[in-house]
Amino acid sequence: MPKVKTKKIVTKRFKITKTGKVFHRAQGRRHLRRKKSKSRQRRQDAPVQVRTRKFANIVKQFMNL
Repeated sequence: MPKVKTKKIVTKRFKITKTGKVFHRAQGRRHLRRKKSKSRQRRQDAPVQVRTRKFANIVKQFMNL
């Protein structure tokens, strides 16, 4: 049976903690930041946890965990 390769883009976009939580970067934080409030920008700079367990399981599956 061949080796199962990981999806490289998934490893770049998502991080998994030791407890198994899946985090990603917040959307909308790269440009047009001048009109966003400073508190909103700080919230977007922090990593965001994936909301649904189903999607987190898909991400882990792509990472072969």
